[in-house]
Amino acid sequence: MKKTIFFIIAILSISALFNFAEAQNATFPVPAGNVKQLFFLQRTPNTNTIICELNYKDGVVDKDDPINVFWLRYEDKGQKEDLSYIQRKFAYGINCKEISANKYELNFVSYKKYKMYLMQATDKQFHVYTAINSKQVILTKIYIQIKQGGSFWSPNIEYVELTGLDPITNLLVKQRLKI
Repeated sequence: MKKTIFFIIAILSISALFNFAEAQNATFPVPAGNVKQLFFLQRTPNTNTIICELNYKDGVVDKDDPINVFWLRYEDKGQKEDLSYIQRKFAYGINCKEISANKYELNFVSYKKYKMYLMQATDKQFHVYTAINSKQVILTKIYIQIKQGGSFWSPNIEYVELTGLDPITNLLVKQRLKI
């Protein structure tokens, strides 16, 4: 009996390690075709993607809720899905505070230290700006590399990689942060 239980635990552990290692090497899709998309967030252990899009009504930004955050479930059928209550309140939800006309301070509910700003640019389009390598750039992507271990409430994050577009040079800028 003990050998059977040990064998089952060993198989499950090896399977979990294989699935985690496979996720580390996953090719992540790049979401496209959403004109309201501001930036997206991807993380291991799967390719499901969080989209942050501009929320506006009748051509005007919704001042009470300027950012709409949702999943693209690539692991299923690529369908759009709302964040769960726990995801919205403790992980991927975004706090927004209007600081002036057409300018909002943003941060993820799970990491209040990192500030982003939703602002209208000279091209009249809204973008999310943030500091990458000490420059204000247009945020396009956040990638979170999660190491094995940790828990649901406190994942073991190896690094966060920020990608943005320099509005002056139009060059992509990246920075990895250890958290």
